[in-house]
Amino acid sequence: MLMIRMARFGAKKSPAYRVVVIDKVRARDSRSVEVVGTYDPVAKPKVVNLKHERIAHWIKNGAQPSDTVARLLKTNPAPAA
Repeated sequence: MLMIRMARFGAKKSPAYRVVVIDKVRARDSRSVEVVGTYDPVAKPKVVNLKHERIAHWIKNGAQPSDTVARLLKTNPAPAA
């Protein structure tokens, strides 16, 4: 089963995250299928970059977003086209 979840990157005490599509049983920072966004909680204001069309594609194909990614999607909706 595929999940859309966050993988931690960045230096010690300065986290940065990638929003990735990855198999549920793989480790947090292991090789992912696709990187679909980034999240920087340290920046003021927080920086969230998401590829909404790719996230929608993966959800349509059965990937489940984690609780944190679902919250990010809700607070940062896709821009109206």
